[in-house]
Amino acid sequence: MTDSAAQASDQHLADSLTRVLTVERIEEDFYRGIATPQGRGRSFGGQVIGQALMAATMTVDPSRPNHSLHGYFMRPGDATQPVLYRVERDRDGGSFATRRVVAIQHGKPILNLAASFHVPEPGLTHQDSMPDVPAPEDLETEEAMAARMGDALPEAFRNWLKTPRPVEMRSVTPRPPFDRTPRPPVQDIWIRVRGRMSDDPAMHRAALAFASDMGLLGTSMMPHGKTFTDLDMQFASLDHALWVHDEFRVDDWLLYTMDSPWAGGARGFNRGRVFTRDGRLVANVAQEGLVRQVTPRG
Repeated sequence: MTDSAAQASDQHLADSLTRVLTVERIEEDFYRGIATPQGRGRSFGGQVIGQALMAATMTVDPSRPNHSLHGYFMRPGDATQPVLYRVERDRDGGSFATRRVVAIQHGKPILNLAASFHVPEPGLTHQDSMPDVPAPEDLETEEAMAARMGDALPEAFRNWLKTPRPVEMRSVTPRPPFDRTPRPPVQDIWIRVRGRMSDDPAMHRAALAFASDMGLLGTSMMPHGKTFTDLDMQFASLDHALWVHDEFRVDDWLLYTMDSPWAGGARGFNRGRVFTRDGRLVANVAQEGLVRQVTPRG
């Protein structure tokens, strides 16, 4: 593929993500998010979170950007169908606004989300230091690793990598199934949206909410060498929280550094920090997910 063709392909993926995250107002405080393009099976949790955040954002003055969200997944979503979002305007205070969103499919809720919005103001500052890791340009893409490893990878994982994805990921340390060696539950992954997105900060927040569900749950499986395509494992996000501290662009490289302090009882708990290339800590993430061992179906 030529450079111009690759750029056009990347821009198509970025535009597709924007369409996915743009919700349609259908009535006062009711919004609709489109189905996953060429989707099948269960919805990606990050897409539902991102659309729910955009629905809440549509009801808040733009002078108050979102600074946190907390969501609970109640039922698997259907990737082939649109989602209805009902927004409750809980409060508009002097500097904060709070919203609740219910995502509905087939007449039943699939997600509850609470979001808070805050007028930017000055304050005391401190932050964690960014980990010292190689630059994304110095790392091999997962697609290149898959091409090199070939049949050594599970077929389901190879097929997943072949599906065009708007978010590019480059792992500092190869994760399962590229390397199943048991290791501490820590991973660093550079992420960015392929192509260029608009300058709308709300869209970048929604895109980060989308991307923050990628790779996070797998951190709890690093000591066990397991991955989401393993037939003897069942994975699902149970809840998801995101705190946004500062402005950023998702079409520039962001370092997503993750750890999992605990797993047990068929659940794994995971945390994430998001840094810009210049070392600013712009977001924190937390998630608990289902990591259940199952008997493979024959």
